Amino acid sequence: MTRVDDLERPAATKQRTIPAPEAGTRPTKPVRDARVDVVRGLALLTIFVDHIPRNAPALLTLHNFGFSDAAEIFVLLAGYSSMIAYGGLFRRAGVRTALVRIAQRCLRIYLFQAGLLFATLVIVRIWMDITGLTPRFGVAPLLQMGLLPGLLRGLALNALPNYLDILPLYILLLALFPLIYLGMRRGIWGVLALSATLWVAANVDHQLNLPNAAAVDEGWYFNPFAWQFLFVLGAALAVWVQAQDGLLPRRGWAVAMASAYLAFAFFQGGSWAEWGLPDLRPLSIGVPDKSHVGPLRLINMLALAYLLFSIPAVARLSRWRRLRLIDACGRHSLEIFAAGCLAALIGRILYRTFDATWPLQIAVNLGGLAVMLGLAHLLDARRRGAAAPGRDLRRPG
Repeated sequence: MTRVDDLERPAATKQRTIPAPEAGTRPTKPVRDARVDVVRGLALLTIFVDHIPRNAPALLTLHNFGFSDAAEIFVLLAGYSSMIAYGGLFRRAGVRTALVRIAQRCLRIYLFQAGLLFATLVIVRIWMDITGLTPRFGVAPLLQMGLLPGLLRGLALNALPNYLDILPLYILLLALFPLIYLGMRRGIWGVLALSATLWVAANVDHQLNLPNAAAVDEGWYFNPFAWQFLFVLGAALAVWVQAQDGLLPRRGWAVAMASAYLAFAFFQGGSWAEWGLPDLRPLSIGVPDKSHVGPLRLINMLALAYLLFSIPAVARLSRWRRLRLIDACGRHSLEIFAAGCLAALIGRILYRTFDATWPLQIAVNLGGLAVMLGLAHLLDARRRGAAAPGRDLRRPG
């Protein structure tokens, strides 16, 4: 049975446990996986583009070519990176240190969520006062409650507006990671079975959710009882990848099945009408449910993950110097996500005020991407400077 104790052992050994760290030793920073950072960076840039309605470049993002989109990638990789960073920290530094680091990370994410919520409410309120227009997006339900009441409900994570609802999910899942890790110490398949059961229950009974005052008769858009399965799958994936020396076993039949499913997802989920092309969908079925990670979306994500972590060329491509800025976006994901949220908010306001003309769309998209990539460059330069000899940068990323 695969266990999380396998996370740091070489693939060729039979060792099943990790010796306890010697007294006084300090945890070392885990080696980052360039595939994770590059793919996560691309997902963050995609989220910015997708979060602007009537945005032409959004016709070319991932959700137009299959069932999954950047949100699934973000959550799966959150589970993967949590296991690499904090799973290893539990073994190297002990339970107390790991719990403190996780709590600090959760607090930091919450502070970013609070800052984004406050900034969004204030910006939209000022825009409404100047233009006399009403928002068709995001925080309109919170503003209808009143600025202060809406802010307080949002800070309590009881009212999650559109476009600002994925970080609360991340906080909850990361806070639950110690329990996930403890379960995987005993056996990965048992944790996966329990997680899958919750996912099935959430898909069968949509009332199984957390309350959201910003959505009438609905709960969290990213239903945590369903989305936790992707996070847990990401954590398990990290164990398997590390146990296999960085690559999942590449089997011809598995590659063929994954590729065939992604081809089906392309034809079935392609945005043919939006592209102005004939409808090539082979089946007459609805769009798979995103809020509860419908089965078609889940399989789509698993197929992508298998190809991503089983093909050596992907690992080599991820280390390409020309992708360094994308890699930096993934390494500084929280800051880049926040910058993308604010840039998308400005884009939505501009489109609502002046209409989505081509010159404005070009300016909004190039400007937003430039801000995100520029911020990633500055943060990366600062980190390299802090990593100079004599400085200690061993905080998990």
